Amino acid sequence: MEDTSGRQIARNKGAPDQLTADQLAVDQVAVDQVAVDQVAVTGASSGLGRALALACARPGATLHLAARDAARLAETAAACRARGAGVRETLLDVRDGAACAAWIDGMPAIGLLIANAGISGGTGGVAEPAGQVRAIFETNVTGVLNTALPAMERMAGQTPGADGVRGRVAVIASVAAFFAAPGAAAYCASKSAVQRWAEATDATERHRGIRLHAVCPGYIRTPMTAVNRFPMPLMLEPEEAARRTLAGIAAGRTRIAYPWPTYAMARLAGALPLWLQALLASRVPSKPVTQPEG
Repeated sequence: MEDTSGRQIARNKGAPDQLTADQLAVDQVAVDQVAVDQVAVTGASSGLGRALALACARPGATLHLAARDAARLAETAAACRARGAGVRETLLDVRDGAACAAWIDGMPAIGLLIANAGISGGTGGVAEPAGQVRAIFETNVTGVLNTALPAMERMAGQTPGADGVRGRVAVIASVAAFFAAPGAAAYCASKSAVQRWAEATDATERHRGIRLHAVCPGYIRTPMTAVNRFPMPLMLEPEEAARRTLAGIAAGRTRIAYPWPTYAMARLAGALPLWLQALLASRVPSKPVTQPEG
């Protein structure tokens, strides 16, 4: 299925809006169904963003990659070019709304935006620094909106494909969106904000032919998790997380949460009384105060 935005996305008609345990056991065929010719990825220099860029890289595709680290971004761009993709790399701080709008405006078309740039941080067992709280919200929430909103306006003017979709926005949230961890208040709140925004907005934007996907991964082996001192069960490699993310997009899911045991545990933990959540949080090492961009 193709349209003038350069997209070819296979979708399961009438499929539910949440991945089940069986559907999470995706294979490479499902990922290959997301063959998008114009893809934009923020936070593409490392971790999941880099893995997603590489997964989308193929002959005929043009990738618009953005990040703040010039050296690592150049490495990602080179790896994508080696796979036959055209690459336009841009140094970008997603907190800069004007720069984000200019980045989107400079694309000839946009079939898929992956709003991945984000930062993390905990309390270190004490009060969370005000500067960190603001930085997390400015990057993880405002940064998502700075790229998603102008991208959606561009998509609204594109010709829809045979499936009626003009463009897609995948917002990288987290299973942390479902559990208000006392040791990572700002991070959990920021991920909850973009998860709920993406899911609610998907329902209202479908009439314009725009789809939004809230991607809620569990633990992924990235620079952001490397400094954690607490257990991280069922940790995924970035490549596997990218595969599951793209499979969920191909299936047309609004919420893409994986792996399912981690997602289920987060939902269960979020349903516990707050006093019990605080007690459990006090039994594990605290998340460090600052972590690098993902």
